[in-house]
Amino acid sequence: MRTKKIVAALVAAGVLGASGVGLYWIGMQQGMKLTPPTAGATQPAAGNAQQGAGADSETGKKVLYWHDPMVPGHKFDKPGPSPFMDMQLVPVYANDSGDEGTISISPRVQQNLGIRTAEVIRGNLALAVEAVGSVAYNERDVALVQARSNGFVERLYVRAPLDPVKKGQPLAQLYVPDWVAAQEEYLVARQMDGAAGGALADAAKQRMRLVGMTDDLIRRIESSGKVQPRLTIVAPIGGVVSELSVREGMTVMSGAPLFRINGLGKIWVHADVPENLSAQVRPGNPVEARTPSLSGTVFKGKVGAILPEVDAATRTLKARVELANPAGQLVPGMFATVSFTSASREDALMVPTEAVIQTGTRSVVIVAEGDGKFAPVGVETGMEAKGRTEIRKGLEAGQKVVVSGQFLIDSEASLKGTATRMGEASAADADKAASAAHRGEGKVESIDQEEITLSHGPIPSLQWGEMTMGFKLPASGLPGNIAVGDTVAFAIRQTRDGMFEITSIEPLSSASGQSVKGNDQAGARK
Repeated sequence: MRTKKIVAALVAAGVLGASGVGLYWIGMQQGMKLTPPTAGATQPAAGNAQQGAGADSETGKKVLYWHDPMVPGHKFDKPGPSPFMDMQLVPVYANDSGDEGTISISPRVQQNLGIRTAEVIRGNLALAVEAVGSVAYNERDVALVQARSNGFVERLYVRAPLDPVKKGQPLAQLYVPDWVAAQEEYLVARQMDGAAGGALADAAKQRMRLVGMTDDLIRRIESSGKVQPRLTIVAPIGGVVSELSVREGMTVMSGAPLFRINGLGKIWVHADVPENLSAQVRPGNPVEARTPSLSGTVFKGKVGAILPEVDAATRTLKARVELANPAGQLVPGMFATVSFTSASREDALMVPTEAVIQTGTRSVVIVAEGDGKFAPVGVETGMEAKGRTEIRKGLEAGQKVVVSGQFLIDSEASLKGTATRMGEASAADADKAASAAHRGEGKVESIDQEEITLSHGPIPSLQWGEMTMGFKLPASGLPGNIAVGDTVAFAIRQTRDGMFEITSIEPLSSASGQSVKGNDQAGARK
């Protein structure tokens, strides 16, 4: 019984094996019927099959490959998760138009990448330049008070620097001994009768002027008839006493400086303007200034001058700004932020500044061409202000430019452009190789309608040894004097499909070196 069971098991295994082989053979036959074999063809890999026949279910466009937009240099032949980022690979579609650098992106992928566009518009563009600076005295609004004669300071009304003063306010009282003699002489001459007394009085009055007396003081002497040996010095302008050079009891000489008064009605701000923006700032341009100590207060003024000196450390120029300061709120030493308003550019073509990609050597924007197509365009930019950049060349009003996600599109377009240029270079190399002719000698073995078989010797220009091979016949056909068994001199060239074609052929017995060369050149021209 045990022997019978073993025999039955072996028979069953044989039947199953035979049936498996049969099923495999049937499947192979059906596959061969469905896919006729092609000479020289090989079965493509699964990934390549997807690459060649893949299509987007939404757009119906052919998929070239898949990639990770964050690492666009790596290409994949099938979809799936990215090995670099936590996201799915993105398809790249074939370009129907064939334009170099154009990229097609499906609406779903555009939404995932956060691509936003903006319209190219025309409008007025005013450049606003901002700079920081410090408040300083207006050096054109300064008054220097000096001693007009030798004397003594009896009383000082302003006792500390930076004390505010008003116009006409007393500053100091001086006792001037030299004036006493001149005044007494004048009073005596005025009491004399006759023409001589009048002449002496005029001469004494002129002497009082020469020693430094003012006309107001002389009139007081005339009206009172008394000697006025003391002089009260008053402020010629309003402002602050920036310098105080005297104290009570001091002896002063004629011409000695006593006070320096700076006015505060107009104040200066020395603003540091970057060198590359200095061309936008001109004398007379209106400005607005703000200071942290006076929040919310705006001071208006204009550019008084651009100082002709560049700071070597900061590469800035000094712009002298004049500001009205009627309330005296601005004082020297304050920090201020100055906004310069230059001449506006009218009817300028402009885009959002974030849409412009600066590569270092050129400026690029990504133009949305519609139907999910994007292309990089080189542009010439102008002035920039308030988040917008002027476009002088490269775009037209109404076009759409990408303002978000354009770096990913630009990188992919650059890769595609490189591949296109490499393909063009390869085609040029192939054309160059095809135009080159090579010469040899051999024996005609056979001739048919499209090919001639030669047993030829070495061809040094191709680094070929002796061999027997077939060549394509020339387009004009073989000469009538060529037959099987003839020894011939021939010239060949490589076509773009990699085959070699006869360009000229002559029987060796009748062909001289010169005639072969001439046929060579003629064949090359064909």
